[in-house]
Amino acid sequence: MTHADPDEAATNTFDPLVPRPIDRSTVLPAGGKIDPEAGDIAKIFAAPDDPADWPAWREDLAAWRDEARARLAYSGKAYEDPRTAWASRAFAVAQVWLWDERLFDHAEQRFTVDRFLESIAGQGGLDGLVLWHAYPVIGIDDRNQFDFYRDVPGLEALVREFHDRGLRVFVDYNPWDTGTRRTGRTDAEELADLCAGLGADGVFLDTLKEGDADLTLALTATDPPQVLEGESRVPNARIEDHLLSWAQWFADSEAPGVQRAHWYERRHMMHSIRRWNRDHSGELQSAWMNGTGILVWDAVFGVWVGWNRRDEATLRRMLRVQRALADVLAEGEWAPLDGATPEAVTAGVYASRWTRGDLTLWTVVNRRDIDWIGTPLAAPAAGRRFDLTAGAEVTGAVKVPGRGIAGILDLAPGAEAPAWLDGLLAEAAADPGSGDARFPAREAVRVRPSRSALHLPPNTAVRPAPGAHRLTVTFRRRETGFYQGAPYVEEWKPLPPRLHDPREEVVSCETGPVAVAANEVSVRQYRRFLERSGYEPQTPHRFLCGTEDADPAAPVTGVSLADARAYAAWAGARLPDEFEWQLAAAEPGFTRREPAVWNWTESEHTDGITRFAMLKGGSAHRSEGSDWYTDGGLQDPSFSLKFLLPGLGLERSSSIGFRIAWDLTREETA
Repeated sequence: MTHADPDEAATNTFDPLVPRPIDRSTVLPAGGKIDPEAGDIAKIFAAPDDPADWPAWREDLAAWRDEARARLAYSGKAYEDPRTAWASRAFAVAQVWLWDERLFDHAEQRFTVDRFLESIAGQGGLDGLVLWHAYPVIGIDDRNQFDFYRDVPGLEALVREFHDRGLRVFVDYNPWDTGTRRTGRTDAEELADLCAGLGADGVFLDTLKEGDADLTLALTATDPPQVLEGESRVPNARIEDHLLSWAQWFADSEAPGVQRAHWYERRHMMHSIRRWNRDHSGELQSAWMNGTGILVWDAVFGVWVGWNRRDEATLRRMLRVQRALADVLAEGEWAPLDGATPEAVTAGVYASRWTRGDLTLWTVVNRRDIDWIGTPLAAPAAGRRFDLTAGAEVTGAVKVPGRGIAGILDLAPGAEAPAWLDGLLAEAAADPGSGDARFPAREAVRVRPSRSALHLPPNTAVRPAPGAHRLTVTFRRRETGFYQGAPYVEEWKPLPPRLHDPREEVVSCETGPVAVAANEVSVRQYRRFLERSGYEPQTPHRFLCGTEDADPAAPVTGVSLADARAYAAWAGARLPDEFEWQLAAAEPGFTRREPAVWNWTESEHTDGITRFAMLKGGSAHRSEGSDWYTDGGLQDPSFSLKFLLPGLGLERSSSIGFRIAWDLTREETA
């Protein structure tokens, strides 16, 4: 998620579609002499506009790196540990909500690893993934971030399944979680134990560039050590013990620049990402020209931001080459912006050179929107030359797709072809690629259960007027969005006051004749239902949590949406939807039991990736200390909380209950 650093203070005047100064590439002065306060944290060193300046620029880059390493007494020992060497080859890592519908079958309540991997195969496959777990539902009750991992039945088995398929698994650490249940242990102790218990491989440091000394020591002292990945621009001093980092919201120069952290330490893997983009070509090209990776994130905290076919095709092309030539990229001689013909550069086509032994890889990008066909490399082939992204030996012109890439391999004269070459060429030749840059939109569709039986409701039930309504609905804009669409599109880092600001929408809806229960179902009423119906939940985990010592008249909690629907059906009723709930709340007789709890409503939605429901009413519980917590406290009836649905009982909360509603005939409303 995003984080408002002190040096990134928001203003009311910045243009969210334009990179902020902190996002822009840094100009490296002649000789590589730059103030360490700027150079040691730069995102990208910009390439000079004039190609004639590129040779001197490369010398300046080398001089800067030598000075910075000497000044910081850099050793690089952590990168020599064979137990963590995989990190420098983790080119594609995904950020995945643990309850993503591709990964978790909500109907069967089980994880589906192969279905998930098949669904994203078009992106070229993954090397690892972050299992995102708590945000944006943490704060709904007193559970802390570690509870949202430890409380998942079978999570260790899920990690093993990913390992069996060759993927590394990261857990997520939220340093801002200070207002939920405390255990008396430090976060460092909790994390180290959690990772050991799950068999995790690394920790993603949410909102942090770097972990503090205690956290870093605890996690790197495990066996095997946990690798640490910061969310943005890890400073040079911490590259020593942070093996990966995000290249998040990095604005590159027109001629592709050099990612500072990766130039400082070639084995330091970076993952480019601009989460709200529908055009990822800039990130892909920056990663390709730097020999670094990509963070694949197509569902951001419940909001679909799927990748278009063109960018998926580019990523597939990249990953084939990067995985095959990982040693060349990590250990070979890297010459940024070296080798392109003047004609190519004039057309916005740039190249960089990577050489190790008998192999030379040229990474090529096309900054323009139309395909370019020509001779991109000034140096003639001394031996054999192959277009690794098209899957053919080069005998003439090369095609570099618009906003795309090409990878060209030179074999030295007389050199034996690598064992992987024929297979890579065949796979590339069979891949048609795509120029389709349209956004693959999805719609969140309301799940509509059956109407209730026409049972006569109690006299205490309130009867809002049926018909067409225009309701003002309020909510807090978070990265979860609302019903449809991303809250930020093609934007650079959203910052307060736009990040957590109160919002309202006028919603048109039509309701039929309905009666809504005056208050929530009580503990006593729900226990009576269990005794008389014999109902047993599909997943018993956390069932009725929060009711152990509750007053029988208190609202029942620890119920899932399915548990609430089961009671309603037994009572000849259903749940009110969020609009019926809001209309009923304006009627005399509508009350709340104590302590106040959020109410489930019949508002389940799915876009095939994320399931969510709208909660109404607010609760007595409120997690304090961070804007990242979900909303708590009593709320105005107009307020709706988009609640992403976990599974396996984790959706059951001591702060969520429900009330029921009955469908009426027109005569019964008179």
